[in-house]
Amino acid sequence: MDNQKTHILVCDDEIDVREMLQEYLSKRGYAVSAASGGEELRSIISARTVDVMIMDINMPKEDGLSILRSLRPENTTPVIMLTAAGDVVDRIIGLEMGADDYLGKPVDLRELEARIKAILRRGAIGDKAVVQNSAGDSARFGDYTLDKEAAKLLASDGSEVPLTAMEYSLLRVFAENRGRVLNRDQLLEQAHDRSWDPFDRSIDIRISRLRRKLETNPEKPEIIRTVRGIGYLYDPK
Repeated sequence: MDNQKTHILVCDDEIDVREMLQEYLSKRGYAVSAASGGEELRSIISARTVDVMIMDINMPKEDGLSILRSLRPENTTPVIMLTAAGDVVDRIIGLEMGADDYLGKPVDLRELEARIKAILRRGAIGDKAVVQNSAGDSARFGDYTLDKEAAKLLASDGSEVPLTAMEYSLLRVFAENRGRVLNRDQLLEQAHDRSWDPFDRSIDIRISRLRRKLETNPEKPEIIRTVRGIGYLYDPK
């Protein structure tokens, strides 16, 4: 995706942080909007398309987790959460709610840009699949169908199931590796997300989110199964 056409929305109650991120990303060719809280954020996303949102968790009026909860699942714009350094609980909750990534404060600007590029690559992979898979390639996940031509997950009644960019990438990887056990490193590599540490348990949180959407009983998964000590297996009946 061309940076000139990429719209980044920064939501943080600290004006210094907003201005720093806006200046840094603007110099790198991104279109950047800034919001001080949930009200301004919703006004911006209702007026124009946003490609990536960068959202602080700890804001005084409406915190980032509350904003994210109100947006998901209808709005699937990728979200990078900014968290206090070492605040593992907030990171886990954010991922469970559908955040695509997180970054600790104080923000390393080069790392933030790398995370943004990783998210945009995943989106580009989905767009590329629409062009390349003209034969209507699809994969079954229980009662659901992953339509790789349209880069969508469809329920049995034809309705679309909202997915984040990373969730779609993971389903695509599983579909391309049917019957093969994949460890965390392989999943992250093939999902084109090298910003994650393969030993980071956040990949497990993402799999749990997918199971809640796909499995009849997420506690006893039959579609995406855990192979203890190794990784995950997609082997539909």
